[in-house]
Amino acid sequence: MLDVIVPLLSLIALEVILGIDNIIFISILADKLPENQRNKLRYWGIGLAMVMRLCLLGIISWILKLDQTLFTVLDKEITGKGLILIFGGLFLVYKSTKEIYHKTEANDEVALEKTVSSSFSKLLSEIIILDLVFSIDSIITAVGMVQEIWVMYTAVVVTVGIMLVASKPISEFIRIHPSFKILALCFLMMIGVSLLAEGLHFEIPKGYIYFSMAFAFLVDIIQMKTLKKIS
Repeated sequence: MLDVIVPLLSLIALEVILGIDNIIFISILADKLPENQRNKLRYWGIGLAMVMRLCLLGIISWILKLDQTLFTVLDKEITGKGLILIFGGLFLVYKSTKEIYHKTEANDEVALEKTVSSSFSKLLSEIIILDLVFSIDSIITAVGMVQEIWVMYTAVVVTVGIMLVASKPISEFIRIHPSFKILALCFLMMIGVSLLAEGLHFEIPKGYIYFSMAFAFLVDIIQMKTLKKIS
């Protein structure tokens, strides 16, 4: 029994950690919509992430072929997975950089105009792109941890349930505290850079990234508490 429970719990924990990226990205995009549409975008985004993962598990043999070399550039072997990670990394760096610019440099009128012009379908399409990238990375990681397909399916369903419960509190926290929104965008930028590096076979341990962002988050919390005390 332990031979199944331990890998299942380990995979769920890993999927939840990887799912934080999804939640943050979806939360930031949802903030562009009117309040009555934000929950809808979050549920659609996370729901589609689950559907995508379950469908990819059904074609697991094809997914594993993405690790095969397609061509070589400057002695670097480029695989199908690598191309997807490179594209996803570039997209994530572009989106996070653009959002940081609008939050820090663009004037209020431009920021408001951008928010109003954002449509539900456009934002959902952006979420789907990132869902695909994170899903393929997640599935290939899962295959390396467990062999039983049903364990992978169970981990995906449980993880998505946790993401659905956690998405609204995280989204509200980011929306209420603008400084944390910038921190979250910087976090997404770092994830984008790590995806680019992974696609080019420069492995950056994810633990380093999550630890550094957790430390930055703690510093921001302390600073916020200190400012409240002073005021």
